[in-house]
Amino acid sequence: MNAPVSLEPLGDPWATPLDRVNVSDARLFRDDIWYDWFARLRRDDPVHYTAESEFGPYWSVTRYKDIMHVETRPEVFSSASGITLLTQPDEYRTPMFIAMDPPKHDVQRNVVSPIVAPENLARMAGTIRQRAATILDGLPRNETFDWVERVSIELTTQMLATLFDYPFERRRDLTYWSNVAVTNFNDPDSLVKNDDERLDELRKMATAMMPLWNERVNAPPRPDLISMLAHGESTRHMDPMEFMGTCILLIVGGNDTTRNAISGGLWALHNFPDEYSKLRDNPGLIPGMVPEIIRWQTPIGYMRRTALSDYELGGKTIRAGDKVAMWYISGNRDPDAIPEPNRFIVDRPRPRQHLSFGFGIHRCVGNRLAELQLTILWEEILKRFPVIEVVEKPKRTYSAFVHGITAMMVRIPA
Repeated sequence: MNAPVSLEPLGDPWATPLDRVNVSDARLFRDDIWYDWFARLRRDDPVHYTAESEFGPYWSVTRYKDIMHVETRPEVFSSASGITLLTQPDEYRTPMFIAMDPPKHDVQRNVVSPIVAPENLARMAGTIRQRAATILDGLPRNETFDWVERVSIELTTQMLATLFDYPFERRRDLTYWSNVAVTNFNDPDSLVKNDDERLDELRKMATAMMPLWNERVNAPPRPDLISMLAHGESTRHMDPMEFMGTCILLIVGGNDTTRNAISGGLWALHNFPDEYSKLRDNPGLIPGMVPEIIRWQTPIGYMRRTALSDYELGGKTIRAGDKVAMWYISGNRDPDAIPEPNRFIVDRPRPRQHLSFGFGIHRCVGNRLAELQLTILWEEILKRFPVIEVVEKPKRTYSAFVHGITAMMVRIPA
């Protein structure tokens, strides 16, 4: 059973011996000090082996081109053993299609992908705009409030409730389950403290979802995720653990990524006031700024693969069975792939050249929905507010996997 472990003090990223560098330490991300650790690895050891960590031994792939190399070879680097560095005993594992290889991955992904087809996105745009407007119009003026709670969480949770056709008045259930699914047991504020507690809470989620499944499996197909799963040829006979895992995947995928991009975008503009001014002068830059926000924030820090056979990458031999972390957060700051990667540029050329959605067969199925929500939100923000002031540094998620912001105090001048 996974439980909290003691961690060594953090050192100097440029002086720590390479064999002691462990970029999976969640404190690097909570304290927002990860930049130089990955710059060190990209320079000195871009395919890096960590022998000891709370997750056991693993490889780090830190350069853009090497991450793409791994992403595009699912026949060598498998997802079936899990997508995070955490190794869970079978009794705690919840199967989900992102942690599957073809062909099962492909057929299950195809069941839910129609929900973000262009015609559905066009239909959802009006709802998203109406909700964004209502949320923004309800914000206080000239007083401090938490942007994450009032805007980032609320907008994405309302969207999740729509995607699942989950009871709207209970929508914060979805936020809670998302947080439980990705919590780190070493976090003093962790909602659950071990695998047993997490599984108990996620069983409550499955219990709440099952009546919706039973209702929709006996009704004509509808354009919501539960109905799609209930009627899908490859998903309608899922066992309870697979149903639970699929719901977790869709909740986390629809919640954490967009939520943290909404928060991270405002923080980026705060740190680059000239870019914020450029955006206010030309709101037509929003569609290009949105993928730049997603690159800058990188809401999912890494994805894991497991080598199915020995493979040479970057002059290193990765052995069959080894865990491999593709550090999207590092690839998105690789100067060999992205010019001036540490700058936030609202009119960056080729802004979609980033790794935040993954690549290849596992590319994020909801990427266009995430972009749509961010685009509409910023259109509505610029109609209303000349500026939104961030009044203190954000509080960040204690996680190497979810690169998130849990609280960010702001003020809208009267």
